[in-house]
Amino acid sequence: MKKSVLLSLACLFCLFGCKQQGENAELLQRSFYNTVWERFDYVRDTIEIKEATTYDLSLRISFTDDYPYDYFSMVFAVLDEDGSPYRAKGYKFNLKDNEGHWNSEKKDDCYTFDLPINKQLQFTDTGKYQFKIEQKMPKTPLVGVKKITLINNNLQ
Repeated sequence: MKKSVLLSLACLFCLFGCKQQGENAELLQRSFYNTVWERFDYVRDTIEIKEATTYDLSLRISFTDDYPYDYFSMVFAVLDEDGSPYRAKGYKFNLKDNEGHWNSEKKDDCYTFDLPINKQLQFTDTGKYQFKIEQKMPKTPLVGVKKITLINNNLQ
């Protein structure tokens, strides 16, 4: 009897611990299923850093066949509490090969990519920081982007 109670408690503890960790791994998320992504429609969210830490960031992004480009271009910025740039960098990712075929398998009508953003983003000061993603594609509104999620891989 004692063993089954302890085993049950251990399983519950593991389940709740895993759930909390998974929630923290996704730093921001946005769906475009019912809309398109306009040029200056920034995807952003604020996080609080409570102790010095290092993030390993990647962007999970899903596209449909409607997406008109072979690449995705963006600026990823981190702003401090005052709104001043803490870090900012432009990225350009190839999504298709030379023949125009997607570099990802199609699943649920989307091609999903995990794009590396910053493996060693260090926060030495505590406080609130804002993550901001700006799409830098030539034509807007941008069609074919369905969902983006910024992930801290250190928490997975």
